Amino acid sequence: MPTEKEVLNALASVKDPELGKDVVTLNMIDGVKVEGEKVTFTLNLTTPACPLRTRLEQSAKEAVAAVPGVREVEMKTGATVAATRDYASAEMLKGVRNIIAVASGKGGVGKSTVAVNLAVALAASGAKVGILDADVYGPNIPLMMGVSKAPEVKDGLIIPPRAHGVKIASLGFFYDERTPVIWRGPLVAGAVRQLLTQVDWGDLDYLVCDLPPGTGDASLTLAQTVPLGGVIIVTTPQEAALNIAAKALAMFKRLNVPILGVAENMSYFICPHCGERADIFSSGGGKRIAAQRGVEFLGEIPLALAVREGSDTGVPVVSAKPNAPESVVYKELAFRVAGMVSIVAFSKTGK
Repeated sequence: MPTEKEVLNALASVKDPELGKDVVTLNMIDGVKVEGEKVTFTLNLTTPACPLRTRLEQSAKEAVAAVPGVREVEMKTGATVAATRDYASAEMLKGVRNIIAVASGKGGVGKSTVAVNLAVALAASGAKVGILDADVYGPNIPLMMGVSKAPEVKDGLIIPPRAHGVKIASLGFFYDERTPVIWRGPLVAGAVRQLLTQVDWGDLDYLVCDLPPGTGDASLTLAQTVPLGGVIIVTTPQEAALNIAAKALAMFKRLNVPILGVAENMSYFICPHCGERADIFSSGGGKRIAAQRGVEFLGEIPLALAVREGSDTGVPVVSAKPNAPESVVYKELAFRVAGMVSIVAFSKTGK
């Protein structure tokens, strides 16, 4: 008859390739129970959007099945999202485990579209997600998420509305979209701090922050006010975008913000008539700059009509067409980002 110790020893041979340690050491195994020839246990992943979920599940099951005397293995899979900050005792954004910034060197690269679909993809995986529209000059997240009604305020805190499984906060809820925002640095910084301190986010696994383009006050304020789990740099393939993206990347490195990686948006276009790929804005630039800077390349996102339509209608493509090729790309991006955040969390805690 197998013992619990034998089962745990077998599971200790299963390593998480990203975190570099075995699932027992990482406290990913719960509730081991041996009843005769049957073993039951729970595999707790570090995120529901685990990019290696299938691989870890299969390896864990096979390891236990190989223990002498085991005839039946019953495994459940759960997820406890690894945290990059002390969310339980934090004075600001208490209950938010990870803050992910989405930034770009210049405007027009589709940063907000990436942020929205990333947030929706993470929520679709089962995570608790919010999105903070910190792009004070062009707060269009409400439009992209299909929310126009101003949120309620209770006990001095904004109650963020929810759409597509994601909680939303934006300055766009509070001023006339026809009125241009003409603010100097201190006002921008103050607006970002208000969004950080006056929104009741509750418990979140991930708070995705859509930053304005460039390296200005909003980005600096966010990085200097709360510990960031990491930043994603969004670029397009052409040189004009890449040069400025490199500057944004350098700024966040200087601020000691973990770089989760570079995402190349509008990488290519697939003709709906002939199926041929066209590299409208060149190709390979995002991968090249990631390699030069020694950071992860998170993938290529196509230029697609469905993505644009989703942004304009308030139904992101990941929600509107979850099985479309474009949505699959965003889901893969979400898995990679979630994996990188887990690595950052592990590097901070060591467990």
